[in-house]
Amino acid sequence: MRHRVARAEDIPQGEMRLYPLGPTGVGVFNVGGDFHALRNLCPHAGGPVCKGDVTGTTVAGGAPYAQEWVRPGEILRCPWHAWEIDIVTGRTVTDPARTVATYPVTVEDGWVVVEVDDR
Repeated sequence: MRHRVARAEDIPQGEMRLYPLGPTGVGVFNVGGDFHALRNLCPHAGGPVCKGDVTGTTVAGGAPYAQEWVRPGEILRCPWHAWEIDIVTGRTVTDPARTVATYPVTVEDGWVVVEVDDR
C-alpha cells in the first residue's frame, strides 16, 4: 500500500522521521537528498533500529592499526547494541547477509510516498 507521509522539506537532509506503518513502524531517512525507508526492526535482537543515531563507520586505513572514518550520514547505529545498518541497502555493515527490510520511496509533487506491505 502506498502512503503519502510528509512533504519532502519536512525531512531535512541527514534526518529521519518515524511513521506508524506496517507492524513495527517505518523510518524515512534523507541521505544526501535521497529518501530511503527502513522497517523499524533490528535483525540482531528486534530493537527499534530507526531510533538509533545516523552516523558513519570506520574501515581499516593504509597503515598498520590505522582507521578511516567513512560514509558519514549513511549508517544507522541501533540504539540497543550498536549494530550498524547501511541506510541505502538495509544490510548490516559487519554481516551483509543480515538485513533490515527496505521499502520503495518516491517523491511525487513534493510529497514523500512510501510503499509498505501493511502486514
